[in-house]
Amino acid sequence: MAERKRYTKEFKLDAVSLVLDQGHTRSEVAKMLEVSAQLIGRWVKEHQQDDDGQAFRGNGKLTAEQSEIRRLKEQVKRLEMEKRILKEATVFFAKETT
Repeated sequence: MAERKRYTKEFKLDAVSLVLDQGHTRSEVAKMLEVSAQLIGRWVKEHQQDDDGQAFRGNGKLTAEQSEIRRLKEQVKRLEMEKRILKEATVFFAKETT
């Protein structure tokens, strides 16, 4: 199976600029850049919906809120594991003392 092609933020912004600023159609831009018109449309839509400069962040570039959520989820997972270990240790030592 072929690996998905990845495009840089600059490439996407240039494609969006061709559509929005220079007046080319999505299909024209798609042919020029050798990508699908649907992909150009998705990029344009994402750029238009962006209101805080975060369009095309990429997988590893999370917003502050997303980063905090990820950190908290990891912390919850770690604490649940510690709780489970402590319960098991309590049961183990309770059996040893009786």
